[in-house]
Amino acid sequence: MRSFAVSLLILPLFFFLSFGLKSVLDVDLLGLIVFKMELHDPDGKLSSWNVDDETPCGWTGVKCDNNTNYVTDLSLDGFSLSGKIGKGLLRLPSLQRLSLTNNDISGTLPVGVVNLDSLISVDLSSNVITGVIPDGFLDNCGKLRELSLANNGLSGGIPESMGLGSCSSLEVLNLSGNKLSGPIPAGFWGLTGLRELDLSNNAFSGVIPVGLGKLFNLKSLILKRNAFAGSLPDDIGQNLLFNRIDLSGNSFQGGIPESVRNLSRCVFFNLGNNSLTGELPAWISELRNLQTLDLSGNGLNGSIPDSLGKLKLLQSVDFSRNKFAGILPESMSTCNSLKNVSFSQNAFTGGLPKWTFALGLQQFVASGNHLDGNLEIPTSSINLTLRLLQLSGNAFFGAIPMSIKNLQHLQLLDLSQNSFSGPIPVSIGEMKALQVLDLSVNQLNGSIPSDIGGATSLKQLILGENYLSGSIPTQLKDCSSLAILILSWNKLSGSLQPNIGNLAKLQIVDISHNNLSGPLPEQLSKLARMVSFNISSNRFSGDLPSGNFFHSIPISSLSDNPSLCGSLINVSCPSVPPEPIVLNPKSSSTVNSTIASNFHQKKIILSISAVISIAAAAVIALGVIVITVLNFQVRTSANALEFAGDYFSRSPGTDTNSGKLVMLTDDDP
Repeated sequence: MRSFAVSLLILPLFFFLSFGLKSVLDVDLLGLIVFKMELHDPDGKLSSWNVDDETPCGWTGVKCDNNTNYVTDLSLDGFSLSGKIGKGLLRLPSLQRLSLTNNDISGTLPVGVVNLDSLISVDLSSNVITGVIPDGFLDNCGKLRELSLANNGLSGGIPESMGLGSCSSLEVLNLSGNKLSGPIPAGFWGLTGLRELDLSNNAFSGVIPVGLGKLFNLKSLILKRNAFAGSLPDDIGQNLLFNRIDLSGNSFQGGIPESVRNLSRCVFFNLGNNSLTGELPAWISELRNLQTLDLSGNGLNGSIPDSLGKLKLLQSVDFSRNKFAGILPESMSTCNSLKNVSFSQNAFTGGLPKWTFALGLQQFVASGNHLDGNLEIPTSSINLTLRLLQLSGNAFFGAIPMSIKNLQHLQLLDLSQNSFSGPIPVSIGEMKALQVLDLSVNQLNGSIPSDIGGATSLKQLILGENYLSGSIPTQLKDCSSLAILILSWNKLSGSLQPNIGNLAKLQIVDISHNNLSGPLPEQLSKLARMVSFNISSNRFSGDLPSGNFFHSIPISSLSDNPSLCGSLINVSCPSVPPEPIVLNPKSSSTVNSTIASNFHQKKIILSISAVISIAAAAVIALGVIVITVLNFQVRTSANALEFAGDYFSRSPGTDTNSGKLVMLTDDDP
């Protein structure tokens, strides 16, 4: 009896739990179906979402809790979905992670989605969501730790209330790649739990408000490519956990705040492309974990402090486009991790530091300075890992050393706009990885070495404005990847060889202002990718080849070639008499001798015929005179007269062709 009573008590509880659980599951399923109804699914990625299913836990992109079967994760990344985010998501009370990145979802931000009590992470990046960030958007974000709205079309400013609510749990906020504008509101620093903040690639302006130092947990601050102005915030050094700071591409002014010296954990520090002034402080070496230092595109001056050599972990440094002067510091020889260095567009003097080819660098750029001296490259290839060497726009002189070949990994070599002299070293042909070679605007002489064809990876060959002579080497045909060929303003001679047609990837050719001559090869018409072709100021001759690009290039690119002709330049080509037809080339000599013999015999026969014809005409004329006299004498005799009349009636004189001579001369065939 007692067990029956207990059963009566438990049975209603069982039914309550069963139906209660099913109702929750139905809410999840129906919520997802409602969410799907407002989306367009061109690839059928959501075809498994069926309203007749008992649970959505097996649906594509859906994950559930193993114990409760509630929906906890919804990840539909890159499904090509369009439409808008509907209110169906509000019916997923246990949802923790929502990711819809890399779709074409539009509309405005769904109010309330980020306020779901269980949400931890929301990623709506890389869609086409527009409109403004609603006021109070993060006022009640509960457990939300990560929010990304990056790469959409959001506009307007950050709401004044953002950061003033109960959202202390938010650790990652990414609003980059939108159209957001205006200043950062002071209350924004109320998001004290932030570890990563990315507002880059927007149109934010104004000064950075005081209070950045309150974000004690902040490790990454990315504000690049905005319109922020004023001085760098003095309290930036209070965030001792900073490991990444990128404020590049703004309009910050003044110097580098001294508080920055406290950021000993900082690994990445980029202040490039601002309007900063002053000198690089010696205490920069206190950022002992620094791996990347970018101060490019500012107005910094003075010399590079020797203390920079203490940054043992430094991998990349960019001081380009400033007003730095002095010599390149030898102290950097102790930066054993260094890979990429740029000193370009400054006022540095002296020669290259010894560590240039000793540290295992990959890129060394020092263009646009006042560096001079000889280019000295070690004869050993140990540690010569350079892939890019740019020294253009300096005052280097002397010959380019044969040891250049030891830079076997080099892909780009730019020594243009210097005072290098002598020949191009033949050893360049041994640089199999070389893709770009620019030796233009120097004093190089001699011929272009045929060995250059050995550099089979070449894509750009730029040798203009030197004193090079001789012909264009035919071995260039082996550089099948060549896209740019510039040999202008030299003393090159000879013709343009037909094998240029083998360079199918050619796009730009400039061989103007040389002494090249001869006809343009028809093979040029095969170069379908050509967009610029300049042969002006040479001695090319003959008709222009028919080709695709000849109809699109300006006439000036063909000018100053007096013997060049064709309709494209409105110059008529001289007519050429047709060649004689020879049916049997092997017997041409026999035919020629036979024709000459026959022609000689014909001349003799025609001469004899002419003499006979003249003599016959004279005899006929004499006969006519005699008959006329006789006729006059016997006119009285009727018989004689009748006879004479009959005679004349039968004479050739009655023939209509009588007296006509066909004169044959030596000129007649």
